[in-house]
Formats: sequence, C-alpha cells, structure tokens
Amino acid sequence: MKPKLIAEITCPACGHKQVETMPEDACQYFYECKHCKTLLKPKPGDCCVFCSYGDTPCPPVQLDQSCC
Repeated sequence: MKPKLIAEITCPACGHKQVETMPEDACQYFYECKHCKTLLKPKPGDCCVFCSYGDTPCPPVQLDQSCC
C-alpha cells in the first residue's frame, strides 16, 4: 500500500487551512502557519505536526511503521 502524501493542516491558533505535501520517510516536527505565522509543534504523544493538526497522519504512521 502506498501512503497518502497530501494532507490539509489546520492551524489551531487561527483556523487557517493549508494543503501540504508530507515527507515520505521523515517526520515534520515544526510547521509555521502561512497565515498567522504561529509555529506549530506536535501534541504530546504525536510524532509530527501532520499527526496532530492534519487531516491525514504522516506516511510512516499510515504504514504502521515507527516514526521518528
């Protein structure tokens, strides 16, 4: 199964939504909101910003592999 690489990330500070391409073999720990410039970090227990704020988990998690 090939993981989905496109996710919509939603900023918890301002609600701005942005479609982004996720890295296929790495976690993205930081993400700056394109609208309000808030620097997002994963929530406790999540490996990356896509798992915390995206509509799709990161590719390693989709494939049930260890992430980070």
